[in-house]
Amino acid sequence: MKKLLSLAFIIGYIAACFRLNAQEYIVSSPDNRLNVNVIFGEKILWTAIYKEQVIFENCPISMTINNDKHFGSNPKAVRKNTRHISREIQPVIATKRAIITDNFTELNIACKGGYSITFRVYNQGVAYRFETSIEGDIVVNAEEMRIHFSDDVISYFPEEESYISHNERLYKIMNIKEISSGQFCSLPVYFRSPDNVNILFTEADLYDYPGMFLYGCNMNALKAGFPKVVLETAEPEQGKDRNEIITSEADYIAHIKGPRSFPWRVFYITDRLAEIVENDLVYQLSTPLKIEETEWIKPGKVAWDWWNANNIYGVDFESGLNTQTYKYYIDFASAYGLEYIILDEGWTKTSTHVTECNPDLDVHELIRYGKEKNVGIILWLLWKPLDMNMEQILDTYAQWGAKGIKVDFMQRNDQYMVKFYERVAIEAAKRKLLVDFHGAFKPAGLNRAYPNVLSHEGVKGLENSKWSKDITPEHDVTLPFIRMAAGPMDFTPGAMDNAQENDFFPRFMVPMSQGTRCHQVAMYVVYESPLQMLCDNPSNYYREKECTEFISQIPTVWDTTVVLAAEIADYIIIARRKDDKWYVGAMTDWTSREFEIDFGFLLPGSYPIEIMQDGINANRNAVDYKKTTSSVTHNTRMKINLAKGGGWAAIITKP
Repeated sequence: MKKLLSLAFIIGYIAACFRLNAQEYIVSSPDNRLNVNVIFGEKILWTAIYKEQVIFENCPISMTINNDKHFGSNPKAVRKNTRHISREIQPVIATKRAIITDNFTELNIACKGGYSITFRVYNQGVAYRFETSIEGDIVVNAEEMRIHFSDDVISYFPEEESYISHNERLYKIMNIKEISSGQFCSLPVYFRSPDNVNILFTEADLYDYPGMFLYGCNMNALKAGFPKVVLETAEPEQGKDRNEIITSEADYIAHIKGPRSFPWRVFYITDRLAEIVENDLVYQLSTPLKIEETEWIKPGKVAWDWWNANNIYGVDFESGLNTQTYKYYIDFASAYGLEYIILDEGWTKTSTHVTECNPDLDVHELIRYGKEKNVGIILWLLWKPLDMNMEQILDTYAQWGAKGIKVDFMQRNDQYMVKFYERVAIEAAKRKLLVDFHGAFKPAGLNRAYPNVLSHEGVKGLENSKWSKDITPEHDVTLPFIRMAAGPMDFTPGAMDNAQENDFFPRFMVPMSQGTRCHQVAMYVVYESPLQMLCDNPSNYYREKECTEFISQIPTVWDTTVVLAAEIADYIIIARRKDDKWYVGAMTDWTSREFEIDFGFLLPGSYPIEIMQDGINANRNAVDYKKTTSSVTHNTRMKINLAKGGGWAAIITKP
């Protein structure tokens, strides 16, 4: 990045590039490390400067509405307001921490033409968005955003092939200049400068508006792109009920009602990689709580059936999509204190008849039995039947006594689909139903307004190990720095059959994972999801009682989160506290590593500690692990060893 002598120098340099009557505005983070310079000339341009290094420069932003109105073209400010805010947010569902400090400086510039632009600058990043005071119907023809990097940066680029996507991508490491105008990615996307400044871009407060994608520019820049409004769809071929066919699109991206605000464009900017994992910017920038009653919203762990294909064993009945099998799941969940089980695909008569059971399964009996065992039932269904008959379906599930829904195969984030997510959240909350979105785009703040939305997929998760070799330990330790920064991540950990790299192969019906057993165990501390799956089958968990007992103790929501060590795609160590217990999780890629953990986050005193660590032979046999007990104090420095694809986890109890 460009290193400059002073902030005044760079501001003067930028101003010289524009006509003399350009309007200039400066806003800085509370700690003054991050400065944003906004220029009103022929366009609105903004520059971000972090520790006197230019990160982005002269980035144009604008919107075109109603075909002829241009927010940001020859802008004229009529007033500006700067304010400093420091407040506390107490999330209903504490994904990272029980109290979030929301500390920022805000610049709002009201402009002629019925719009304004707002910048918020935090110590860890910057966000901006447009707002309009125009009343009535508004057609949004386009939104312009170009990110002009000031120097070569590399990107972890989640390249997409189509707007019809589950947003489950691997990350291609690419120089921005190598990304052509035909290449585009979903969000979030990560960048790193030559001076090791970390930048992550995503969006927040996304409502009734399409999700953003980023396109290459054949230069040191990226630009925004959006799916168009869907006008008409056709029924898919018989047997392909997951893939709605778009037959007609508008030439605009949104049809909305004003006045309103638009989504925040969010840039995490920090030279401390851990801050990307620790921060809550998307949550902070999103609409506050919209529902009145929240006491019924219970996060927890879930015994999940689909990954393990209901392949239980050692029983005296035939396993499968039947009542006896799911009673076995309920018994397992009850035995280990898991709050829920999911009835995934196959429990309904067909995938479109979602209020009728398949003939081998009695959902009423399972809900009754689950209630008796203190285990709630979550029901899977496709999005399209729900969209067509939402109130009746949700009324039915609520009357049955289900605790939540898992909605799948949306595969889009055009305006209609984004609105569908909010409709689901609202209607589910009315009936006290939890929501888990699968086949989904990344979270963008919906869970703050509607905390019954507990998790999102939108991640290339462990299910892919059933048919590919994509889910490697390197991928596992990339996700916390990119996808997880946007919000809860339903990766579905917990495999009990584990393999080193040369021993792994995809198995659909009896799947395994890459990396060690303790790599999987550590995910329960590292990965954030208030609705956290145990993906393997109960028979395997009974077989591996020691691991299961350990996992079942780990919460899914947290009072405190501290990153102890981190390097994207290499390793991560996180300590989290819930009530009076601390939990530590460490994961590495295919490189064996040794770390020293500093327990200085503890208060003075001696604490019992339970440890799950890679066994001495884990480099050869990934299932090898060792459980130990000891004690630590806040002065303890403990060396730990992680095998290839390894992990380490600990539970620290108040004496």
